[in-house]
Amino acid sequence: MKTIAIIQARMSSRRLPGKILADVAGAPLLTHVVRRAKAAGVFDAVIVATSTEKTDDPVQAFCKAQDVPCFRGSLDDVLDRYYQTAKSSGADHIVRLTADCPLLDPVVIRMVIDALDEHYDYVSNALHRTYPKGLDTEAFSLQTLARVWEQARLPSEREHVTPFIYKNPTLFRVKEITQQTDRSTLRWTVDEQRDLDFVRAVYKELGDGVFSQEEILSLLKTHPEIQKLNEGIDPNEGYRQSLEKDAAFLPLAQS
Repeated sequence: MKTIAIIQARMSSRRLPGKILADVAGAPLLTHVVRRAKAAGVFDAVIVATSTEKTDDPVQAFCKAQDVPCFRGSLDDVLDRYYQTAKSSGADHIVRLTADCPLLDPVVIRMVIDALDEHYDYVSNALHRTYPKGLDTEAFSLQTLARVWEQARLPSEREHVTPFIYKNPTLFRVKEITQQTDRSTLRWTVDEQRDLDFVRAVYKELGDGVFSQEEILSLLKTHPEIQKLNEGIDPNEGYRQSLEKDAAFLPLAQS
């Protein structure tokens, strides 16, 4: 049984272009994402999936320099990029991670992948969120990914990979991972400059190691000014823009 992590990565972010290679604690942000995925200790391979666009040549160069496998595919059809990456790697189980989450917790990653068994098609800790945004982890089988790849049609379903699964609960067996304390209002991902400022502040205080969710929470308790750096940012802006594409797509698809 081969289990891989696929980290989707692109340089052409609308809100903060080039963010995934921005410096954090003396290394590209993507370095920390890859390091934390590997630290989970459950993957046969950690693969960066980027686009074939020239703007993403630096991502491939990063992967070559860091000896990280890199797959290149469609820029906008990220679902196809994921499917082609997984199929070419011979994976049985896939964990979806994103390159703008440099505070991923290996403990949470293990918890999600460990819950994926013959009883479930899809496991996620981000459906009814209790974890901070930025610890998002999703796991599914190659068979599930292939089914989604074949059936998903809307732009939002192709760009964000997994919405077709949780929008169709009668078609897939879904398992949610939650924690007792609701920390869903915390924002540990990087979409805007203020998010990058927050992440840099966390690493400045805790060093460049693989510290945990609990260590970050302890830091924020003693340094509440760090948490305030990126408060108030809309957490759903990217997905909402994809839904606007759906609205334009549907009349065309029905004509």
